[in-house]
Amino acid sequence: MSIETTDIVISGGGIAGLIAAAAFGAEGYGVILVDPAPAYDETRAGGDLRSTAFLQPARAVLDRAGLWPLMAPHAMPLQVMRIVDAGGADGAARITGDFDAAEISDQPFGWNVPNQKILAAAAKHLSSMENVRILAGRATRDVLTREREVRVTLNDGTRLAAKLLIAADGRNSPVRDALGISATTRSFGQKALAFTVSHPKAHQNVSTEVHKTGGPFTLVPLPDRDGKPASAVVWMERGPEAQRLAGLDVPAFEAEMTARSAHVLGPLTLISQRSIWPIISRIAQRMSGERTALIAEAAHVVPPIGAQGLNMSLGDIECLLRVSQSAGLGTRAGLDAYNRKRHAEARLRVSGVSALNRASMTSGAGARDLRAEALKLLTKVTPLRRSVMRKGMGV
Repeated sequence: MSIETTDIVISGGGIAGLIAAAAFGAEGYGVILVDPAPAYDETRAGGDLRSTAFLQPARAVLDRAGLWPLMAPHAMPLQVMRIVDAGGADGAARITGDFDAAEISDQPFGWNVPNQKILAAAAKHLSSMENVRILAGRATRDVLTREREVRVTLNDGTRLAAKLLIAADGRNSPVRDALGISATTRSFGQKALAFTVSHPKAHQNVSTEVHKTGGPFTLVPLPDRDGKPASAVVWMERGPEAQRLAGLDVPAFEAEMTARSAHVLGPLTLISQRSIWPIISRIAQRMSGERTALIAEAAHVVPPIGAQGLNMSLGDIECLLRVSQSAGLGTRAGLDAYNRKRHAEARLRVSGVSALNRASMTSGAGARDLRAEALKLLTKVTPLRRSVMRKGMGV
């Protein structure tokens, strides 16, 4: 079978892989994206109402890739990040700390966009790009790297050759394994439930994290659904408790989630399916190999706190694009520079988010009181509060 040659092969067609294809395609590179899932079809998207929060620096990447104009009509600004401590005996909100983006910027912290709208925007935009092609329903089977190129064989026998292979193929990355790059993993004994709710109180563009035990309960603003305010929820709990919650009937689940939310938005009504997945942190030993770059969850995995995960991925894409333009696509110098710049940042963020997650899991009364005192300090000390906001936003 003949070999098709292109500039870049991207393995993995999740949100990060699609954005990478648009970003490199916008700069004129020939891109072939390979993904084992069928092509995205909005009519068959089902009831998945999950969303993604893009922090402020991500918008420049999306703008440059040509995606933001298609996503903006569906984006909900995140103006205030609110942390609520509900670690008292009665589970009610006892301390509330607000972090307003207006203190440090004339823009919101970021924008929350439903995943279906992101995927639809990417599918529409990429289909209009003559230099980008998507091979859906096909997976990377073999990878052979050489000094001058990388060769990729797909599960249907298709053979591709490129100057650069981008691994965007998830936390269990086949490309990472093929290159022999190890990864350090930590399990927290937690699972996360993700779903969408409506509520009687307006969210007022406030993203709220409620801390008690087991992990945070996070409400992220969405556009109204059927005339009612709506929010995306990620609820982290220890594994057995999360499994119990996932198995409850809807009325019982709604009662539990309303209580766990400390009633900050009133009674919550479930308006989507529930998904559940294990919480881990993971960092690859390195983020590049010969003619290959790891991005997104192929390189790093963090608990879903502070919208760090996908925003780290966009940082990977922006850095890889920059070094590719300055040092050459897939060159050793460029990939070494990418690894040097991104791996240290990723390692720091994985450690920081993991520490925050451990603090959020606290079950002892004394430790919960210490967490509440730390929130008071962050709220009252202006330089510290502003520094935390800037670091969390990635600026």
